[in-house]
Amino acid sequence: MILIIAVMVALTIAFAASVLAPRLSERRIAFERSPDHPAAFGYKMAWLAVRSRDTAAVIEELGLLSAQPCNWRSGIGSVYDNRLGNDHIFVSPPVNGWTFVVGLALPYPVGRTFVDKCTPLLERLGRRFVEVQYFFAYPPIDLFAWARLLEGRVVRAFAITDTGIVWNKGRTTKEERALGLKLFDFRGIKGRKGDAGGEIILYPTEEHVLHLAQRWSLDPTELEDIDMAGHGLGYIALAPPTWRAERMRKAG
Repeated sequence: MILIIAVMVALTIAFAASVLAPRLSERRIAFERSPDHPAAFGYKMAWLAVRSRDTAAVIEELGLLSAQPCNWRSGIGSVYDNRLGNDHIFVSPPVNGWTFVVGLALPYPVGRTFVDKCTPLLERLGRRFVEVQYFFAYPPIDLFAWARLLEGRVVRAFAITDTGIVWNKGRTTKEERALGLKLFDFRGIKGRKGDAGGEIILYPTEEHVLHLAQRWSLDPTELEDIDMAGHGLGYIALAPPTWRAERMRKAG
C-alpha cells in the first residue's frame, strides 16, 4: 500500500500546474515574488492549517529546508507540479489568522508496518501553536485523513485507505457527525451487498474533507473569495528527509 501511495503521489496530475507552475530552466527555478491574492487548493492535496500569523515560526517548527519567499501563484503551482511537488512545501502568508502548509510531501498516516511520521509532527506543532489541523484528500488511492489538535492535545485524528482505517484517535466530532462521517468508523454495512456481491463500503470523499476543513477553519478551495485576506508572500521550501516513509525495523 505504501508503495502505491508513494508512486501515486510522485505521479500526481496537477489540475492547475500548467497555469500556476513556476518558470523552470535547466539550471534554475524562478519562484515568483510579486505579492498576490490567495490561490485555491485542496483537491488531491495535503495541508496543515495552523492558527498563527507567524509564518517564520511555523517554518522553524516544521524544520523546513532552504525556505525562500514565494507568492501564492508560484507556491501552489509548485506543490501541484509533477516534479516539484515530490519534495516542496508551500507555507502561506496568514489568512484570517491561519497559516497554511501545503504539499504532498507532508507525512501521511500509514499502517502498522511503517513508522508514524505524522503524529509526532502534529504534536510538535501543537506544543507551540494553540490549534493545528491536518487534512489529506487523495481519491486515486482512496486516502482521506483529518486531525485536530487544541492546546497540544489530539482532539481527533482519523485516516482511511483502501485497506481500511489506519488512524483513529479521539471521539468523532460533532462536525464529522453533521456531515455523516460517523458512518466511516464502521467501514461498511453488514448484511447489505453491492452489485458485485461484496459488502457495501462507505468512503469519505474530497468534498467531505473540504467541508470538514470549512467547519474547523477555512475551505482552501474558497480562499480566492476572501477579500484581501492573505495578500502577500509566503515561502516555498524543501521537506526534510526525515518525513519520508520508513518501514518499521523488525526486532532482532
